[in-house]
Amino acid sequence: MESLPCKGCKGMCCGPVPITQQERVKIKKAIRKMPAKQRLELRNQERFPGTCIFFDERHDRCGIHSVRPSICKAFGFYKNLVCFKSPQTASTQKYEATEQPIGLLSVDFTWKDFD
Repeated sequence: MESLPCKGCKGMCCGPVPITQQERVKIKKAIRKMPAKQRLELRNQERFPGTCIFFDERHDRCGIHSVRPSICKAFGFYKNLVCFKSPQTASTQKYEATEQPIGLLSVDFTWKDFD
């Protein structure tokens, strides 16, 4: 599978991000295991409004990449989640979630929900 050219996007396609209950649990565990300095650095960054609370503006990448939500893993690879920098990576298939989301990161869930 081809990778996406995410560097330089500054998280503009990283939000709003719907998450499921299982994803919330995984993210919470990962945040708790994260070194305190790294967690504070990620938490205290300013981001564009609506951008995922876990987008690492300083390093221009996902701060929770290994446990990112399924929609983030799917982004760029489905016709309804096309990356504007790399539209050729999208398949003709449409992404459909397998679980109902419980809310949106940055809207329904903020850092206080993961501490």
